[in-house]
Order: sequence, then C-alpha cells, then structure tokens
Amino acid sequence: MKNYLKTVTVVFISTLMAVSCSNNDDGDVNMDAESYDTTFKITDAPIDNSNVEAVFVTVSNVKVDGTSLEGFNKTTFDLSALVNGETLTLGNLELEAGSYSNIELELDYETDADGNSPGCYVELVNGEKDQLEATASKISITDSFEVLATTTNEIIIDFDLRKTIKEEQGSANGNFEFVSMQELSSGIRTVNNDQAGNISGSANDAENTSDKIIVYAYENGTFNADVERNGQGESNVLFANAVTSSEVSGLNNGYNLSFLKEGEYELVFASYTQEGDGFAFNALLEVESTTGLDLGAISITSALQISANVTITGTK
Repeated sequence: MKNYLKTVTVVFISTLMAVSCSNNDDGDVNMDAESYDTTFKITDAPIDNSNVEAVFVTVSNVKVDGTSLEGFNKTTFDLSALVNGETLTLGNLELEAGSYSNIELELDYETDADGNSPGCYVELVNGEKDQLEATASKISITDSFEVLATTTNEIIIDFDLRKTIKEEQGSANGNFEFVSMQELSSGIRTVNNDQAGNISGSANDAENTSDKIIVYAYENGTFNADVERNGQGESNVLFANAVTSSEVSGLNNGYNLSFLKEGEYELVFASYTQEGDGFAFNALLEVESTTGLDLGAISITSALQISANVTITGTK
C-alpha cells in the first residue's frame, strides 16, 4: 500500500509540473510545438522587353510574420537572371509546421548593398540605368505557403517582373517603374519547393509564326482568352492571371515553368512580334503535343517533372 501511494503521488506531482510548464498567460494548456529550419529563396519569371539588359533590386530586410530572416544582410541582385528555376538564397527562420501568409520585403530604392545609387534600377542594353521606385518601400506578400514537418523546407518567392514592372508609354529611352503597390503585392507568389513541380519542354515553330513565343501556365479553368490577351488593371498587364511564364529560347527552343504548386494546369502559347526595342502581343498559338499530352489538364504533384514538347501549327 505504501509503495502504491508513493507511485500515485509521484505521478500527480509530475502532471502538475507539466501543466505548470505548459500554461500560457491566459491559463490555457499548450504543448511546445517543434520548429523546423526553413530556407527562403527568390526567383523570377522573365520580363518581355528586348531593351532590358538586367533588373537590379536591393532588398534591405525580409520578415515573416514580423520576424526578420536569420543570416540575411542587405542584398542587391539581378532579378532577371533568376529564371528557369534559378534561385538566390535570402536566409532562414525556425518556423512551426503550418500555413503562413505574411512575408514582407523591404526595398531600398536609393542605394545598393555597396552604398551606390540607385538601389533598384533597370539596366538598359546601352548601359544606362533607369531608377525603379514605388509609392512605398515595404511590399506585403499575401500569397500563402506551407511549412511542413520536415528539415527540407525551401520557400520560393517568385518575383514576377512581367507583372511588377511597367514601361511608361511613349517613352523613347525606356522609362521603367514599379506597378501600383496592390499589383506589386499580387505579382509575387510563394510556394514550398517540397510541394511544387515543373513543366518543361520545347516548342517547334516550323511555320515561323513569331519573333518571340511565351508560354503561360494557368490553373485549370481560369484562362479566359478574351480577358487575358487584353491588358488588365491599372498597369495594363497582359495575361495577368497566369501563375508563371517562360520564354521559348535557345538552340532547342526550350522553356521551363518552375515551382508550380500541386494542382492541374493549362498551358497557353502566345506569339509576339518585335516593334522597335520591344515586343507586342500578336496572337494566341495553336499547338499540338508531340506525345499526346493533354495541354489543357496537366496534373502537377510534388517534385514531379513533366515534359511537354509541342509543335506550333498556326495562330488563332
């Protein structure tokens, strides 16, 4: 009996200690959740202007739910070079598993990481720098991402230059600026690389329909041709609802649509013709898969690499 009472007493005291240690200020009992090392990287979708050599952006701070990334220092980098799956590591944070939807990028428009001016600018092919500015320095990204109970969390921040930078109409020398803050925020998406896949392939344009071909990836059922081929919003963005895009380029006429969240996608091919230093939308393209793949319903799951080679058969 004495041993039994001793056992009960020890268990009771241990329980009290556990409850005491886990109580918060409101008296609720919460177990300490495990945190996972989470890496944040940045990438880009291409900008459609042949007069642009590079787009330099200076980021002075990155916060997730109000906490700055560990190991991050003010950084200047060429966003236009981070295409086709290329990324730049920004820093890390210890985060609990779950859903997040509050990343803040703080840009320095005045000086770069070396103290030179300007901090954000478009470099033209003639070597000139055109400073980029917006109405505020802090960009709130509201797209959500998941942190998983794993040690390999990589959160990709896709800063889509096609949606976030515009050229002033009628400017002979190429005067660029950021789009409105609302458009800037919606032009940046996030995804956990462990929950993403890629679509890549080639586009054979034997009919020579285009000076440039851009491939757009849309979530299945969201593409409306009458809407997307006309400029939308304050900044008149074409194909504004595309998740991402890629230029058909290189000796193999290849393209790469990277970091697509799990889901079903439709591919849209668009023809552009060169007008002066830029390219203007010409027409949507008729395409055929060389392997019988349904280009209107491509299913993406994590880490899946889909090959989608096509032949251009005309315009529509």
